[in-house]
Amino acid sequence: MFSMPTAGKEEESDVHPSLLAEEPLLHQCEMRRERRSGPGGQHRNKVETAVVITHGPTGISAEASERRSQAENRRVAIFRLRLTLATQHHSQTLSKENSDLWKLRCGNGRVSVATEHADFPAILAEAICGIRSAEFDVAGAARGKGISTSQMIRLLKKHPAAWASVNAERQQRNLHRLK
Repeated sequence: MFSMPTAGKEEESDVHPSLLAEEPLLHQCEMRRERRSGPGGQHRNKVETAVVITHGPTGISAEASERRSQAENRRVAIFRLRLTLATQHHSQTLSKENSDLWKLRCGNGRVSVATEHADFPAILAEAICGIRSAEFDVAGAARGKGISTSQMIRLLKKHPAAWASVNAERQQRNLHRLK
């Protein structure tokens, strides 16, 4: 896995939050533990296993409560937070040039990252920031990122919220919806 930037290498505010290592990201967040109802057996409501994480600078939050382990819910909530930050937070710094992670994951015109992999939110964030910088011209953004248009579209389709967000922005700009 690619080594995420840490606070010591770059100023945290200069790095898209989905690219931050876990510790610097959590430093910017508020984490709550809660009890949730629903399936899960006799241990479900006896301990606070649900985790809600809110990113302070953006106000974006994510939660997880489907697992019985607080540690597992924390891990899932952090991953969901990274995905939400990727789709909803834009960074000019991320748009300017391809990151080392992008170069590692996107070679020969192809994007190589599984949706469950820890690198997926960062790759998605970089793609969306590139699309925003290209005024939602997906083909132009793909060329700028060194991948094919179909690879860019496949990447967006892997995360329905990203797909919906890009299509909504394209529609607002009187551009046709991506298919």
